[in-house]
Amino acid sequence: MSPEDRREAIVQATLPLVVKAGANVTTSQIAAAAGIAEGTVFRVFKDKAELLDACIQRALHSDEEVARLEAIPADVPLEERLTAGVATFSGYLDRMWGVIGALRESGYQPRDEDHKKHKGPPIGMQQLSDAVAGLFGDAELRVSPDLAGRMLLGAVFTNRMGSGFGQTEAEPAAIVELFLHGALKTGGTDV
Repeated sequence: MSPEDRREAIVQATLPLVVKAGANVTTSQIAAAAGIAEGTVFRVFKDKAELLDACIQRALHSDEEVARLEAIPADVPLEERLTAGVATFSGYLDRMWGVIGALRESGYQPRDEDHKKHKGPPIGMQQLSDAVAGLFGDAELRVSPDLAGRMLLGAVFTNRMGSGFGQTEAEPAAIVELFLHGALKTGGTDV
């Protein structure tokens, strides 16, 4: 196994443990989950903090989600494409917030200087936003596809925040329907 593959295998085995235990996960638990000796963790990573920072970076990557969105055929109806986009983005948020939230709750502060220097949304999130904008295809929009994509993802964020206050989350199809068709009933004139 190449050093990069071993590193990725250890990170992948660590991610679900981090979601459960945050920074309190032990290297012996990590080694057991990865099927390796505990010393191997320290041959691949300088220390546990470096491994936890690698987990954060992995949680922020969106390559799989972007590939999934780019694989949606252009001839699928727009509403279905966007619903798949919302569901995919929601899965990304679950993974990202699961890892980062668990680490934060356990008191962990990332050391990753690149993460601290980067301004704006994580690169993986920007890539997802671009992929969602691409889902609009040649639809006639009142705004640019980039703005439409950002606004749709903003609705997803807002929807997800409501669940933290005990509110029920709207399903992806309901978010897309509201986004495309508005909040007013058909024929309604109340404003």
